[in-house]
Amino acid sequence: MSIVDVVAELVRNVMSSDPVHGYPHVMRVRKLALQLAAHYNSVDKEVVELAALLHDIGRSGPGMTDHAFTSARVAGLLLRAMGYSESKVRAIVEAISTHSYSAGREPQLLEAKILSDADKLDALGAVGIARVFLYSGAIGRGIEDSIAHIKTKILKLPDLMKTPEGRELALKKVKIVMEFIKCIEKELNLGK
Repeated sequence: MSIVDVVAELVRNVMSSDPVHGYPHVMRVRKLALQLAAHYNSVDKEVVELAALLHDIGRSGPGMTDHAFTSARVAGLLLRAMGYSESKVRAIVEAISTHSYSAGREPQLLEAKILSDADKLDALGAVGIARVFLYSGAIGRGIEDSIAHIKTKILKLPDLMKTPEGRELALKKVKIVMEFIKCIEKELNLGK
């Protein structure tokens, strides 16, 4: 069993089934990250995959101040305990600690840029819309406030992409979000 298989099994067992930030989200980010990584011969795909699998491992719920830092720390401890290469652990820790939109840390390594883009891509398109409303329901946020969140945060994500491939995919997915906003505002008579 490879280290990726071991970590994937661990993540499956410890992450919640929360579709916003739990195991389903992690698996979507993993798939997106590998899709982006496929465009680069120089990228360490194992680092990308492990970073994607572990990027939210330290998330403990709403109100957490810096889940990226906590997840990076947990990932580093776990991978070192497994005897994983220190240089790869450092790359994974950097990727995880810089992936968060709200933390504001700038990824430097290509693997970190790919993880950052993949995580943001999961917040766009039809899945992204569903995630906003799932989260809104969990915290008691209404439709109008959810739309405001989409406009102030989600629609800005294409400008935050770090790779050309991420930006291209984000621009396709943001069209879905914009069409949704247009339709829902029309139905609610908000976009007069």
